[in-house]
Amino acid sequence: MLVNATQYINKHLGLVLTCLFAIRTSYLFISGLDLIGDEAYYWDWSRQLDWCYYSKPPMVAWLIRLFTELGGNTAAIVRLPSVVLGTIFLAYFYATTKAIYNAQAAAIALLIILATPANLIANFIMTIDPPLYCFWMMSIYYLQRALFNGDLLSWLWAGLATGAALLSKQGALLIPLMLIGYLLTDKHRYSLFKREFLIYLLPIILCMIPIILWNQNHDWVMYGHSKGHFVTKESISLFKRIGQTFTVLLYQLLLLTPVIAVLLIIISFKLTIKLMQLSDQEQFLVWMGPVLVLGFLALNCLQKTQGNWPMPFYFTAIILLSGQWQTGQWQKSLKYGLVIGYVMITLTYALPVLIQTFNLQNTAIDPTYRFRHTQGFVNSIVEESQQQAIATKPDFFLTVGHRYLTSQFAFYLPNHPQVYRYEDKGGVYSQYELWSGPTQYIGKTAFVISELNGKDIPRELTDIFTRFRKVGEAINPNDKKKVYTLFIGEGLKSWPAKAANAEQNESE
Repeated sequence: MLVNATQYINKHLGLVLTCLFAIRTSYLFISGLDLIGDEAYYWDWSRQLDWCYYSKPPMVAWLIRLFTELGGNTAAIVRLPSVVLGTIFLAYFYATTKAIYNAQAAAIALLIILATPANLIANFIMTIDPPLYCFWMMSIYYLQRALFNGDLLSWLWAGLATGAALLSKQGALLIPLMLIGYLLTDKHRYSLFKREFLIYLLPIILCMIPIILWNQNHDWVMYGHSKGHFVTKESISLFKRIGQTFTVLLYQLLLLTPVIAVLLIIISFKLTIKLMQLSDQEQFLVWMGPVLVLGFLALNCLQKTQGNWPMPFYFTAIILLSGQWQTGQWQKSLKYGLVIGYVMITLTYALPVLIQTFNLQNTAIDPTYRFRHTQGFVNSIVEESQQQAIATKPDFFLTVGHRYLTSQFAFYLPNHPQVYRYEDKGGVYSQYELWSGPTQYIGKTAFVISELNGKDIPRELTDIFTRFRKVGEAINPNDKKKVYTLFIGEGLKSWPAKAANAEQNESE
């Protein structure tokens, strides 16, 4: 059966990718799931295009802006780039595997990647991951062409792809670093540093320059934020450290499926140990994936990490697994892994219907709660503000709390107005503190939505208004224990100057 599937894929690859694109695009438009906080946050970035932002390079904002300019500001359109990029990713993933092994291995690799929930998520949620994954895979494809086909132009294409990956996420710098490692392991490759590697490096440097200049003008805030992921400000107990480590490992099992995740980790250990016994092509794949997987696992034992960080590292590990499968290794285990994976994928697609059918909304086993109720909640706040407008008409909206509160209100409020965020701790904790405040509304009235209890509202906030009063409360539909407090702030007198200090905010 598996052989028949690979033969069909190889014969009808274009049809397979087209059907996948159609199914995934249709799901975007019919699922009716709201944007999560990150998606709304990046959408808000897209309304003020720049060369960089508080925590990430600009690619995600650029792509969302391109698609919303063409299709409008709806949740499905915001997410549509993820499906387009995901389809391009699959094409390059298949082509890379076929170039290094053969068509059968390429089809097996495609079946494996499609069986992982990580790939499904990257084709539904529009964050920095879809562009990173796509351009990361394009980099691998063109690098293998440059290295093993002697194609000089591919060095330039690889550099452009890695530059685009860098504009998606800072972690893409690992690609040239791993390439250097690969080149240094054999003296016969040293000559590539004289010309070919420089051709590859030039587009990457050109993409880095605007990011560096932007950060220089913004107190290096993005680098301060990134640094915070690798600096532990307080010691934690061994028990908590072990708990964090196992949580991230569990995340790998869920994103890759248990069997496939274990196989990829085993292969990463096995092939890294025998690195110099492998062919040049397989050595390249090991440097571009398994070495990084092992590095991540080691880092995870030392400090807190995020479960999605190593996902690009598994791409070449999957390609290597497909090559091992062809030699007769792991075939039985991989069959079980594929079955489990496709069951998980099917259940994931069916979740909204199953949750609705069995009335499991907002229960402990409802993983879709993050995608629900945001629009309805915003609508209820709008109704409250309109009721208050009988006495005092609000001129703008202001939030006190997490950046997600601000961005989701901006997206789901009628006509998508700019929503402002008051940072009660002072300093810069999000992109909103880098943008100008509502200074054009001096003397005007704000409708304030706060995650803080009314008694906890800072005096600094109430003092910037002539009159500040509570007008109601609203319950978070995704967390019944969380209550938002609603205020009217009349006569805005001033807006506090931001205290741009990346060092104090690096832990966010």
